[in-house]
Formats: sequence, C-alpha cells, structure tokens
Amino acid sequence: MSESLQFPHRRYNPLLRQWVLVSPHRTDRPWQGEVNKSSGFSDVHYDPQCYLCPGNTRAGGHGTPKYESVYIFDNDYAALLPDSPEPSRDSAPELLRAERERGRCRVLCFHPDHSLTLARMDPADIRKVVDAWTEEYRGLGAAPYIRHVQIFENRGAMMGASNPHPHGQIWATEHVPDEPQAEMEALEEYRRAKGSCLLCDYARLEAGEAARTVCENDGFLAVVPWWAVWPFETLVMAKQHRRSLLDFADADRNALADILKQVTTRYDNLFETSFPYTMGFHQAPTDGEAHEEWHFHAHFLPPLLRSATVRKYMVGFELLGMPQRDITPETAAERLRNLPAVHFTLR
Repeated sequence: MSESLQFPHRRYNPLLRQWVLVSPHRTDRPWQGEVNKSSGFSDVHYDPQCYLCPGNTRAGGHGTPKYESVYIFDNDYAALLPDSPEPSRDSAPELLRAERERGRCRVLCFHPDHSLTLARMDPADIRKVVDAWTEEYRGLGAAPYIRHVQIFENRGAMMGASNPHPHGQIWATEHVPDEPQAEMEALEEYRRAKGSCLLCDYARLEAGEAARTVCENDGFLAVVPWWAVWPFETLVMAKQHRRSLLDFADADRNALADILKQVTTRYDNLFETSFPYTMGFHQAPTDGEAHEEWHFHAHFLPPLLRSATVRKYMVGFELLGMPQRDITPETAAERLRNLPAVHFTLR
C-alpha cells in the first residue's frame, strides 16, 4: 500500500457515489468512551422462554411448530402490511409528501438449535437456509406490487437483534429502498459508460491486488472494500455475473453457504466472541425487468472497532459530514485474512 495512504485521505465508493474519510493515525488514540458487554456463546440448545425455539408460543400468541430444519413465518409485528391504504393528502404541500408502502415481513429461523449461529452451523445446514432465501425471494417477488425483496440478518444484541435464536428477516417492499436504488443507478450509469458490470470489474481488480481479500472460493470473493466505512466491513461478491439468487446453479448455492461460514467464522475468531453484525443481500429488483446491470452481492456491516467490547459509533462528523474510519481497509483485511478458518471454540 502506498505510504501516502497512511495519512488522512478520502476514498470514493462507486456503488453509492459517496466519499469516506480514512484517518489511519487515529488508531493509537486512548479510549475512555463506552465499553459494551462482550457477546458470549449460548450453550442452551432449547430455551423454553424463546419464542423461536420449536414448540414454543411466539410473542404474538401464535404457536411455533416443532420444526427440524428451516422455519419461516410472517412477522407477528410486521413493519409492512400488504393492504396499507393510500394516504389521503390531496391538498398537502409538495414538501409534505407521503406515499403508500405495501409489503410483507417474514422471519426465517436458520436452525432449531438455539445455541447456533451461521459461524457454528454446518455448511449443509447453511445450504438449506440459502435454498429457503431463494424460494422466499421468488415467491415474495412474484406479487404484482412487490419491487424489492430485502434479505438480511441482525446478529447480536449490539445490532438490535431482539432474540438470540439463529434467524434473519425478509422485507418485501412496494418501492426499491434508497440504498439499493442508489446502487442500481450507479450500476446502470457504469454499464452505459463502460459497457461492462461495475462489480465484475471490481471483483477482478480486487482478486488481482489481493491486499483487501479476506477469503474466497470458486463462486465468491470476500473483501474489505476500498471504500469500507465500518472497521471490519466486508463485501461478498459473486465471481460470475449473477443478478439474483434465481440465477444460482447448485454449485453457486453451495459456494454461498461456504463463503458465509468462512466470513462469519473469521469474525468470531477476531476477538473470540460471538461477533455482531448486520448482513444483507443486494440483488435485482422484482419488477419484471431484466436488470442486466445488477450483480449479486452481500454487505457485512459489523460495529466492533478494537475489541469485543468497544464499538465504532457514527456520530458528529459522520452524521453531519461524511463517514470516517480509523484503520485502513488493507489492515482490516489482513487481520481477517490471517485468522484460522476453523472456529476458535473448536480449536
């Protein structure tokens, strides 16, 4: 890495067409801010108080069956409803706009074992989750009013997860939300200007440089992106041009399961804790268009900064100016890359 990049500089994110400030010299500053409780691992395989464990009653009063693999249901406290009416604002000022947002919110339990996470699940069981994600994307996206299906996981109390049971969520929305909309516009503009795919080109560039590569397999490449905001943020990209989960062959699904386990295992090994993060897939909208510009990828956005108990905060300049990070993406990638691929609890 160029010596000049060890001094404050900013880096461009072509997916969002935004800048991030990098300040490597701040890594040695003393920390007297908030220290959070470390996230430990549960050794409880079944919790009678957990509404996602098999056979229990959920918070909304519905029963959870005694499932043995993946279990999916409509969120009892959904943020979206399929029959929301159009707001009555015929005479409202232009600056006070409102639009209807219909949709559905689904919960997907990864496994019946309360103690597991993606990092500790067998690849074969993660593959079942990948298959379920694919069918949910297909089924929800088939609704005539659904244009975007957002698959995501909030892992850990630090990321606002209300239940430690291994699970994720799927929100299907009437409109494409701001983040994927911004990416789509950038991908479209790049395709028009260059005649190629932005993320195909970026994946080849990262594979050639290797400085920000964390891990890879035949189907996917995981990197700390050049423009990463969060200290140990990673971007997982399909090596071939795949627009969505629906383009995946059997080998692609296995490769996705494998790369998710590789990334999450390294996260846990970094500070030897159950590593918190938000993870989500960005893929083609479900509006019936071809969307050749889209390239399937996953964002991992973890908050931890320097230990299992100290997190990165987006405040002050980050909220009022632009995002800022203290360690270079190259340093973060090297630390993750050099960690064992075997979970520390098994060593």
